[in-house]
Amino acid sequence: MRLASFLAGSLLSVAAAALLFRHLGVVGTGRYTTALSLSAVVTGFTDLGLTAVGIRELAVLEGEARARLAANLLGIRLVLTTLGVMLITAFAFLVYGRVLALGVLVAGVGVLLQNTQVTLEVPLMAALRLGWVSLLDLARQLLTSLLIIAFVAIGAQFVPFLATVGIAAAVVLVPTVLLVRGDVPLVPTFRVREWKVLLGPVFTYSVAVAAGTLYFRVAIVLVSLIAGARELGYFSVSYRAVEVLFVIPGLLVGAAFPIFARAARDDPARLGYALSRVFEVSLLVGVWMALSLAIGADFVIEVIGGARFLPATPVLAVQGIAVGATFVSAVWGYGMLSLRLHRLILVFNLSMLALVAAVVATLVALDGAQGAAIGIAATEVVSAIASGLLLFRGRPHLVPRLRVLPRAAVAALPGASPALATGLPVLVRVILSTIVYWLVLLVLDAPPPELYEALPAWLRWRR
Repeated sequence: MRLASFLAGSLLSVAAAALLFRHLGVVGTGRYTTALSLSAVVTGFTDLGLTAVGIRELAVLEGEARARLAANLLGIRLVLTTLGVMLITAFAFLVYGRVLALGVLVAGVGVLLQNTQVTLEVPLMAALRLGWVSLLDLARQLLTSLLIIAFVAIGAQFVPFLATVGIAAAVVLVPTVLLVRGDVPLVPTFRVREWKVLLGPVFTYSVAVAAGTLYFRVAIVLVSLIAGARELGYFSVSYRAVEVLFVIPGLLVGAAFPIFARAARDDPARLGYALSRVFEVSLLVGVWMALSLAIGADFVIEVIGGARFLPATPVLAVQGIAVGATFVSAVWGYGMLSLRLHRLILVFNLSMLALVAAVVATLVALDGAQGAAIGIAATEVVSAIASGLLLFRGRPHLVPRLRVLPRAAVAALPGASPALATGLPVLVRVILSTIVYWLVLLVLDAPPPELYEALPAWLRWRR
């Protein structure tokens, strides 16, 4: 349900983005994406990992302790988001000027509203009420897309487009409140002493989340500072496409996170089993996503930005590798969090942040937007491998079955072959690649049996 609603929302987002980028042009798109990326830094920094920690704790707490935690989460997010918006707006004013700072402020107000709505969704996610969560997220995306289309129709400049997220979040906040009313308090708690008790054990993880947020945004800032406006525009439209896809691993693995949390507390063997199966599915989906982007990059760029953005095609194709690797990184990251390995996550995220900053800065200076894409892809592959090794060290019961690795590699080779059929339309090549890849996986018996059991009976592969 989570993936289906996300994919539907993504299609709406693509349609709106296609109109938006054509309306703003290359330079305007770069400014819009920069403002949006700066406001997204606020989202990451003010989350402090509290959403994930909230899901983990609300999945195991009961009664008064659960209610107090929910009220404290809401209070912390409101205060931190307000402070974050003020700071990032001041930074934008000093570095980029008044116009972009105004855009960041408008987007920041939207972040405040969205953070409030998402925080109230946490109890629903912890209780695995994912149908309602999916519906709320889809409604928010639908409203955002419709607002973008409306602003394009009236010829608005880039600042009003940054208000769309906040308006949509404000509307969706109403049904969210109705769903959680009676389950958790709706009034935030502003007791600093209780906040210290809550934040103390997870402070290390909070810093790690802040570093992880910069990890995914540092490329935009570096391209904006080192390369020209045109290179920023090309990288922005490419990053806009993969930014949507970067969310999918979190949805896929995050849906199982409450199960990870319970298993980490009560049953280590079950945790190893769950991590292994989710890893297998994530790897197979990640390879497929990378293949599809590599083959269909020019189609995606033309749909989103039009012919003016076609030089961004190789940039997007390379970033497909980063998307695929993120599917694996997400599994190990949630595994560490379920085991409360906050210090390990912090050291790892800071190391990856330093690595991506150094690599991307060097490659941007050499090859602009393409260099930034190569830097992100390389760093994300390193992250997927290194995070797994750190998680398994001293924990042999968590090592997954690796039978899926050679089978995915074997399926990827024929899956990539439609790329050579340049005479066929791009969409046909992507569809052929998908069919060939998954058919080979089925023949090789690569998907775990639990994946078949999750399907309706009429869709199950007869083995």
